[in-house]
Amino acid sequence: MSVNRESVREIIEAIGGKENINTATHCVTRLRLVLNDEGLVDKERLEEIDLVRGSFSTNGQFQIVIGQGTVDKVYKILAEETGVQEASKDDVKNAAADKMNPLQRAVKTLADIFIPILPAIVTAGLLMGINNILTQGGIFMEESVVEAFPQWADIASIINLIANTAFVFLPGLIGWSALTRFGGSPLFGMVLGLMLVHPDLLNAWGYGSAQQEGEIPTWNLLGLTVEKVGYQGQVLPILVASWVLAKIEIWLRKRIPDAFQLLTVAPIALLVTGFLAFTVIGPITFTLGGWLVDGVTAIFDAVPAIGGLIYGGLYAPLVITGMHHTFLAVDLQLIGSIGGTFLWPMVALSNVAQGAAAFAMIIVEKHNEKVKGLAVSSGVSAWLGITEPAMFGVNLRYKYPFIAAIIGSAIAGLIITVGSVLAPSIGVGGIPAFFSIPSDQWLIFAIGMLVSLIVPFVLTLVLSKFSKKSKTFS
Repeated sequence: MSVNRESVREIIEAIGGKENINTATHCVTRLRLVLNDEGLVDKERLEEIDLVRGSFSTNGQFQIVIGQGTVDKVYKILAEETGVQEASKDDVKNAAADKMNPLQRAVKTLADIFIPILPAIVTAGLLMGINNILTQGGIFMEESVVEAFPQWADIASIINLIANTAFVFLPGLIGWSALTRFGGSPLFGMVLGLMLVHPDLLNAWGYGSAQQEGEIPTWNLLGLTVEKVGYQGQVLPILVASWVLAKIEIWLRKRIPDAFQLLTVAPIALLVTGFLAFTVIGPITFTLGGWLVDGVTAIFDAVPAIGGLIYGGLYAPLVITGMHHTFLAVDLQLIGSIGGTFLWPMVALSNVAQGAAAFAMIIVEKHNEKVKGLAVSSGVSAWLGITEPAMFGVNLRYKYPFIAAIIGSAIAGLIITVGSVLAPSIGVGGIPAFFSIPSDQWLIFAIGMLVSLIVPFVLTLVLSKFSKKSKTFS
């Protein structure tokens, strides 16, 4: 697609002029800017420009959706017109972080840690769903596929092994990503994470039964008795231990000559962190993680309908703030502690609801080719688990589709929570979410899915009539 220089100049003017740009970079589809004053942005004017498919602000960055294959051309002209120096994504993130409050920085830290490992987790969840389809009875016939066709048994076994790897060695993935975020050596973080799930340790999933039988193995460390327990599926122990490891490593590298770092930094840092992980960090964070799981499950056990209604409705607004990333840690903690998460299925339905509302805008704006094109592409994206284009490019722009999607998602969340839907893994957060839901819960989940498809679509059409007659949603 050819890019008109005049259109790029219009973008610059709409965001407050070149003097308002602090730092700039771009990703595959979006310009990512840190602005001196986002209050100077004329969003209405900006989104009328042909090149612009939507815009939103998150985590201190103002992002303009341009589209794959075009954004790099737009960025090049923007850099020429403004004189802004090309910045890396880290430069932009650091500049944005300076404008954040402590809560926003904490959320951003968790996002920076979990987003890089999300593809592995989603892939594992999808494969686990395929394995469930092969091994669970009552889906295609009374017996399972592997029972009816034994030649498929070993194939299912290999699929299960591949799928479970990301969850079994989850602390290794988190350790690698966390050390990258905290400024340490990612390899040390991976070693630390694998250390916490070493085969010589009692598997964390067998801890409860071993505790009842009084068979928990222990170490005697100079008179201190320490339980010899692993942390499979646990999130908090490796997060805290990774932070400690990074601080120790950075401290040592500043004080030990380069010639001796290879032989001293890693052994000292890992040894000290390892002792702390098993004696202090692990037991404390394991307890805190248990409290977190107990607290969340207690709320949903006490009032499941209200819990589902609130979380199902609030998830999309959380995406706007970026706080939705924190719940991935909660999901993983729930999976590791109780064998499944009741939060993630509502996330999947929220994504579907946003897509349904976006699709309804094809009818509402049937004479606006730009909106129709964006609604189609972003709606499909939302149904496959990526909602930002639909939310920021269409639904929030008109407001009432976003409201319709929230209402539909809230009702769907209520239904599946009351129906006790529990996902043993995290998969693709949209229509393919069925792969991550046990087959005996497909019916109630399908009802929730239909609600998240129909209610936002119909409600968007209804609210559009009121919108044209009043200024309520304008």
